[in-house]
Amino acid sequence: MSDYTKMTKEELVAEKDALLKRFKVYKDMGLKLDMSRGKPGKEQLDLSMGLLDDPDYIVDGIDLRNYGILEGIPSCRKLFGDLLGVPADNILIGPNASLSLMFDYIAQCYSHGVCGSTPWSNLPEVKFLCPVPGYDRHFTILEYFNIKMINVDMKADGPDMETIKELIKDESVKGMFCVPKYSNPQGITYSDEIVRCIAALKPAAKDFRIIWDNAYCIHEIYDEGDELLNIFNVLPEYGNEDMVIEVCSTSKMTFPGAGISALAASDNNIADIKRRLNCQTISYDKMNQHRHVAFFGDVNGIKAHMKKHAEIMRPKFEMVLTHLEYELGDKNIASWIKPRGGYFISLDVMNGTAKRVGELCKEAGVTLTSVGATYPYGIDPDNKNIRIAPSLPPIKELDLATRILCVSVQLAAVEKLLSE
Repeated sequence: MSDYTKMTKEELVAEKDALLKRFKVYKDMGLKLDMSRGKPGKEQLDLSMGLLDDPDYIVDGIDLRNYGILEGIPSCRKLFGDLLGVPADNILIGPNASLSLMFDYIAQCYSHGVCGSTPWSNLPEVKFLCPVPGYDRHFTILEYFNIKMINVDMKADGPDMETIKELIKDESVKGMFCVPKYSNPQGITYSDEIVRCIAALKPAAKDFRIIWDNAYCIHEIYDEGDELLNIFNVLPEYGNEDMVIEVCSTSKMTFPGAGISALAASDNNIADIKRRLNCQTISYDKMNQHRHVAFFGDVNGIKAHMKKHAEIMRPKFEMVLTHLEYELGDKNIASWIKPRGGYFISLDVMNGTAKRVGELCKEAGVTLTSVGATYPYGIDPDNKNIRIAPSLPPIKELDLATRILCVSVQLAAVEKLLSE
């Protein structure tokens, strides 16, 4: 019998003893393995060393070393416009990380409002919708500004739209953070129906803004990845052109610490953001913008480059998924989604055991993303979600770390069942 929930107490005790023996073998190895963040591995970083080969600094008559070109150099704006499917005029090129773009935009809304609206800091309460499980950095930004976060459950094709439609009747709900393609951590891509439902929203707050964090817009693992409907093609149908601020970056394409980011938005939003940028900076790193354009060439160059990443990532994802299926597949104690792209695998373990799994993994030398981090305020109401980040460890280390994780999931489940 494999289903833990159908085992007798005696069978569970025997299973626990067997698991403890396996766990001790791993613990005695004195390991130090890290699956905590979605960092590219060394092999992936090596793919982009050609970025450093381009010495040009005069492009289209522009001396890239000097001040100016606040919006980003034209060739880089076109590259990202082609990638995201929007006109280059609706693109702003930012610093090395889209996280900075998101933080700065929320700060702008907080201090100066949205396109002339009341600054959020002057309002009694500001709330944001957060599809869960979700990206911990989104939650950190909102918590920094004391914006109240409201959980919205994710379904197989995107966030629960019926819940969202009810919540946005409250004028204090000012926006939503989301990762629409290969969501962090579940790897879900929003269906066309969900994208259309989002584009058609009629929030009570006129300054409602959706931060469309398209971090994994081209991060496929398989040749046939998911397709995400371009929300900017749909928004005009509902008069909602201004409702979405989209961001992305090259962080997981080239060098996370030395890439470039981009923001896509309507004419009104671009003008509003540029008023702030004119006070904030003279220009971002134009030489780095040109390096990326020269390295990629065009969107097809980005696609070819990302296929190389996929060749490295695919075996890692498949190894993790194989272990999960072999160790946990028939025990009725865990569930997961097989993503076709992105950077994470979301594992739901038996309710009430995720923190214990984290403790056991740490005891055996495996560092996971902090349990609870995929929910606002670090509180997973069911204490069940674990985010697995397969990218950083070499494949041999990943193999060992996943085995330890699977043993820990089983051990935590047996302990809970024996205590009931």
